[in-house]
Amino acid sequence: MTTVIQLIEAGAKQLTDAGVAFGHGTTNAFDEAAWLVLWQLRLPIDDLDSVADKPVAPADAERAAELVKTRIGTRKPAAYLTREAWLQGVPFFVDERAIVPRSFIAELVADGTIDYWLDEKTRHVLDLCTGNGSLAVLAAMTYPEVHVTGADISTEALEVAAINVTRHQLDTRITLVQSDGLGALPGPYDLILCNPPYVNAGSMAALPAEYKAEPELALAGGTDGMDFIRTLLAAAPAVMSEGAVLVLEIGNEREHFEAAFPTLETLWLETSAGDDQVLLLTREALAA
Repeated sequence: MTTVIQLIEAGAKQLTDAGVAFGHGTTNAFDEAAWLVLWQLRLPIDDLDSVADKPVAPADAERAAELVKTRIGTRKPAAYLTREAWLQGVPFFVDERAIVPRSFIAELVADGTIDYWLDEKTRHVLDLCTGNGSLAVLAAMTYPEVHVTGADISTEALEVAAINVTRHQLDTRITLVQSDGLGALPGPYDLILCNPPYVNAGSMAALPAEYKAEPELALAGGTDGMDFIRTLLAAAPAVMSEGAVLVLEIGNEREHFEAAFPTLETLWLETSAGDDQVLLLTREALAA
């Protein structure tokens, strides 16, 4: 019989030959194939070494191979096929109603990077553009004394977020709100986390099919990627408490951000992708 590792290696070759795009939880063909094969075989996703040489019955091997073929044929992110994604080791339900969670803000929440700007008075956290609710859930897990509001313009995304809030038993600590930007969010908030639509028009046009499978509303940021962000930064001080901070992800748009806000006092935060993906803004800087 075929072994698990043989199935994964065969799947990785197929993914490579087909030229699929990664970036929704994995960065290469081997890891993507491992995710699909292990998930289909109901084996531990994070412990390949212990099952690599495990023989796989022909029927099970065929099902795993079919899932890899589906990934290639549909060009959908693997998370949409498995209905599950992970952020900082925490599992989340996801489907086509929300983008696949992959925010670098999750790292900064988990590793304590932003704790310096928080104190015992930090009680109200806003996760704006919450999508499937993953950052809201991680914030509630990390800061047990806070209440988190998860907001999104998309009612469909909020349906997915509600599944994850309940899955992690946080219904009493996370409130989900439908809001166009900050329009339905009076605050005040002590911490705002936001992974907004920021992809510029040129990049949107060139996105691989895997990214086009996600809701465009959650990605497209206008000509320079800054449409949503301009409105957000203008309105944010009014809903921020004294001493509050905004942690904002802008992906690969630092050049456009600095061109749009040349005088704004900005602190760039180090992530696994470098120091140009996520920034921190104080209320004082925004008000100025």
